[in-house]
Amino acid sequence: MIDINLIRETPELVRAGMRKRGMDSSPVDEAVRLDEQWRAALVEVETLKAERNKGSKEVGQTKDPAERQKKIDAMKAVGDQIAALEAKVREHEDALNAVMSVIPNIPQDRVPEGVRDEDNIEIRRWGEPPKFDFEPKTHWDLGPELGIIDFERGAKISGSRFYVLSGAGARLQRAIIAWFLDLHIRQGYTEHYTPFVVKEETVYGAGQLPKFRDNLYKDHEEDLYLLPTSEVSLTGLHMDEILEENQLPLYYTAYSPCFRREKMSAGRDVRGIKRGHQFDKVEMYKYCTPETSDEELEKMVNDAEETCKGLNLPYRVLLKCAGDTSEAAMVSYDIEIWGAGVNEWLEVSSISNVGDFQARRARIRYRPEGGGALRFPHTLNGSGLGMPRVFLSVIENNQRADGSVVIPEVLHPWMGGLTVIEKR
Repeated sequence: MIDINLIRETPELVRAGMRKRGMDSSPVDEAVRLDEQWRAALVEVETLKAERNKGSKEVGQTKDPAERQKKIDAMKAVGDQIAALEAKVREHEDALNAVMSVIPNIPQDRVPEGVRDEDNIEIRRWGEPPKFDFEPKTHWDLGPELGIIDFERGAKISGSRFYVLSGAGARLQRAIIAWFLDLHIRQGYTEHYTPFVVKEETVYGAGQLPKFRDNLYKDHEEDLYLLPTSEVSLTGLHMDEILEENQLPLYYTAYSPCFRREKMSAGRDVRGIKRGHQFDKVEMYKYCTPETSDEELEKMVNDAEETCKGLNLPYRVLLKCAGDTSEAAMVSYDIEIWGAGVNEWLEVSSISNVGDFQARRARIRYRPEGGGALRFPHTLNGSGLGMPRVFLSVIENNQRADGSVVIPEVLHPWMGGLTVIEKR
């Protein structure tokens, strides 16, 4: 959530940010109107409370019983007015919060104009897509032939967009996740294992609600959501807390399965494991001071790039355009890796500086070392990396003409001596 003072003092800046994202800016007008109503009602309440306090003193000083009762009755009427106005204040405040919750963060000036993937700007790339002297197979052919991906049993168990990893496939996925976590620990992150179900206020605090309500899986009896990303739980770790500035920056990493109701168009990303309702991801997350957040963002991008380099996956880094940037973020980078079988670049990480957007929602503050008012920290998040696209790129890029797959060397410690996956 953005600072209400931006609505009060520079509403045109907020409108311009929404227009840059290709969004209708009318919620800003509604927020201005509701904020004015809310503050006017607050003034009325405070004026009546002052009148009641003055009248209460006069009651105590009045000796005549009839006059005293008259003043008491008058103060009761004022009290009724105050109660009615306080209800109106809450109504205005709730309406204002509802509007503020759909107003996105303001993109930084360096974020390019545009609303489509094609408007993102490539910053750099590393590695070259592998070349083969045979026609490389897609993972949806390669996986079943090796006995490591089973689409039919996944669909039988859970429905479309689910699959089963078996044998060396399951072990390979676990190896990739373990290597990611160990790498991030070496990079200075503290590992957390968080719950995979979270309360609604936790999801709201991370900025997933109300926008993504239809994409979330929710328990039908309790106020609990299945985790869409461990970014949510890592935001919730410090919800309603006051940190000390000397604690910052905080670097966290966590593995979790992620659950989302993916809305997939016919003919796009509907084959294989590129998109599904359940997937695994290792997350990177930071809390830092506002003055250091841009620097910390660049460090996080470099940390994610190290995962690609370690697996020898060719990748490119893109600065996302305003319309393709998360509504919680001020600026975001995408990292895309090459899939040799599907013959395309695949997004495996979005790395974002969300400023104080999440901290305001989750009521996370820190106490400056030099004293003064409490401040909101900046938070950053990024995948390090997301499965299953890493999995499919590993097997597609490392396939051989005989249909076998060479396992990247960095994963060998978790593979129990297995260095090549071959047909059984």
